[in-house]
Amino acid sequence: MKSIDKNQNNNHDDAKILREPVLIQQETEEDLVLNLSLRPVKFADFIGQDKLKENLLIGIQAAKARQEPLDHLICAGPPGLGKTTLAHIVAHEMGTKITTTSGPAIERAGDLIGILTNLEQGDILFIDEIHRLSKVVEEFLYPAMEDYKIDFVIDKGPYAKTIQFNLKPFTLIGATTRSGLLTAALRSRFGMSYHLDFYPWQELVNIVKKSAEKLSLTIDQESAILIAKRARGTPRVANRLLRRVRDYCQVKAQGKLTPELTDAALNLQGVDNLGLDDIDRRVLSVIIDTYDGGPVGIESLAATLNEENDTIVDVVEPYLLKMGLLKRSPRGRQATQLAYQHLGRKKDIISDEA
Repeated sequence: MKSIDKNQNNNHDDAKILREPVLIQQETEEDLVLNLSLRPVKFADFIGQDKLKENLLIGIQAAKARQEPLDHLICAGPPGLGKTTLAHIVAHEMGTKITTTSGPAIERAGDLIGILTNLEQGDILFIDEIHRLSKVVEEFLYPAMEDYKIDFVIDKGPYAKTIQFNLKPFTLIGATTRSGLLTAALRSRFGMSYHLDFYPWQELVNIVKKSAEKLSLTIDQESAILIAKRARGTPRVANRLLRRVRDYCQVKAQGKLTPELTDAALNLQGVDNLGLDDIDRRVLSVIIDTYDGGPVGIESLAATLNEENDTIVDVVEPYLLKMGLLKRSPRGRQATQLAYQHLGRKKDIISDEA
C-alpha cells in the first residue's frame, strides 16, 4: 500500500492493518449469477419498487454522462426486500466493481482504511447494517465521503504521526433495517436516501414465476398466488417458500407441482394463510395469553419468548404492524382485534379498557 514505509512501521499493529486490508469481497457478474442465482443483476429484471428504480436510473444515467461516480446512497427497510440486490445492480449498471462488508465486521478504523484505499475510481463500497458501525469508524467515513481523504494517526504522545490518504472517488451504498439508529451526521452525507416497503402480492407472483423459471420449475398461476400471498410481502421469503414447495413436490409427486401440493407444502412449513409462521404466532399468543393482550414492553416480551430483542423488532414486528395484527405505543406492544380473530381467541373486555 502506498505512503507507508514498512521498515518504519513494522512494530505498529495499526500500520500492519493498513498494509493488510481485510473484509473485502469483490464480486464479478459471473460470481453473482453462480452464487445468487435468483437475484436479478440488472434493473430490467428487478420487479417492484418502481419509484425507487426510476430515481436510481436517472441518477445513474446522469453520473455516467458526466463520467462521475454515483452519489452516495442509503437504502432502508425490513430484511429481504432487495437492498443488497440493488447495490449489486447499481454496480452492474455503472460498470464498476463492488466491495461488500457490514457494519459489525469493521471493528477498527484500520479495517475501514484498508478497504477504502483499495477502491479504484468509481468503485462501490457496500456496507450492510451500516447503523451498527462504531462511532470511531463512522467518524472516519465523514471526510472520506465528502472530500475523498482520510487522516490516520499512528503512535501516541511525542511519537504520534498523522498520515493522510487521498482516496479515489467512490460511491458508498449503505443498507439498514433500523434507519432510526442512523446518526444525523451520517444520514446527511448521503445524497440519495430511499426506503423499501413490503411488496404487494401481485408483484410477488411475478417474482415467484421468474424464480421458478430460473429453477427450471413449471408453476401454474394459482400455485404462484398461494406462495405470493404467504410470503410476508418479501421476495426473499417468496423464493425460500418456492424452494420448499419444489422439494416437497419432488419427493411427494415426482416433481409435479399443483395448487393442492403447494398448499400442503406451505402448511407443512407452518406458514398460514396470512403468511405468519411459528414465531409470529408465538409473539401474538404470548401477548394475548400471558399479558392479556398488552401492552407489554419489548424486554419482557423477548424474555418470555426466549428470543433476542432485535429478532422481534427487525424480523417479526414490521410485518405484524403492516398487517394490522399488532399495535406499538410508548407503553409497549398490543395485539389488535384482528390478531384475536386470526388466532381464534376471544377478546376480553377488560383488556380492551386497559
